[in-house]
Amino acid sequence: MTLPNPVDLAIPAFVLLVLAEMVVARLKDRRRYCPKDTLTSLGLGLGSSVAGLLSGGLVFALAVWLHQFRLFDIPWTWWAFALCFVLDDLAYYVFHRSAHRVRWFWASHVIHHSSQHYNLSTALRQTWTGFFSLAFIFRLPLFLIGFPPAMVFFCAGLNLVYQFWIHTETVGRMPRWFEAVMNTPSHHRVHHAVNARYLDRNYAGVFIVWDKMFGTFEPERDEDRPRYGIVRQLGSFNILWAAFHEWVGIARDVRTAPGWRNKWNYLVREPGWSHDGSRETSEMIRARAGVEGTGTGEAPPLPAPDLHAHGR
Repeated sequence: MTLPNPVDLAIPAFVLLVLAEMVVARLKDRRRYCPKDTLTSLGLGLGSSVAGLLSGGLVFALAVWLHQFRLFDIPWTWWAFALCFVLDDLAYYVFHRSAHRVRWFWASHVIHHSSQHYNLSTALRQTWTGFFSLAFIFRLPLFLIGFPPAMVFFCAGLNLVYQFWIHTETVGRMPRWFEAVMNTPSHHRVHHAVNARYLDRNYAGVFIVWDKMFGTFEPERDEDRPRYGIVRQLGSFNILWAAFHEWVGIARDVRTAPGWRNKWNYLVREPGWSHDGSRETSEMIRARAGVEGTGTGEAPPLPAPDLHAHGR
């Protein structure tokens, strides 16, 4: 069965919503949009689409090949679509958490976090190197279970479409019942924030229940408004630097690190890890700020890390 790509169908709506939010921002708070930042996000989104076209066929071919070893023959029924959507969202949670905890995956994902603004155009700021970083491996178990590749990719597209609307400050909080189950702008603002208490929290794609189940949920607090970007801000609107800066940082660290163990750790340890303890991981920043777990300590402003502290 052939299914359309939900993202392609949603692009006109994405464009119209970005334009509408720009109008609202112009009337209420012009600081929400920066023209250069928005152009960078759009350029990164275009580049990501091109990269997806170049690598998508290979990923689909791998999925079809794996599907022949499936454990079950899952039919094309409504309940299969529903189950696939839920399990795909769980796979996304695992990917997303890994993308913040393993520097190799973070090097690809950091692009999405590199804007200091939080608006609908930020949702379009996507990676160019997802295939290179092997981000697709997190969905491979779905094909081995028995979900048809076309079904999985369709559900993944729906997941991505859902995540577009939560990249905004225009929407405050949703009804309590909705906030309890679904990912929302409030929950996702936390995820994009660099405040100490918010680092590496709220990895959900569609269902926030995964974060609540696995201990990574943090609510947005009015007294600690989110500040966006990455711990060491990008400081540039250069599209190529935005797309590849963390890979450059990894290459530099691997080249200069003493010993093969340290070189390997710069690939697979969490962003901010260093062999000499000269940088800070998220855990170190949270502990210094007194916000371990879901603590209530106030988070002081973060000092600027050293010039080589890529990642966090």
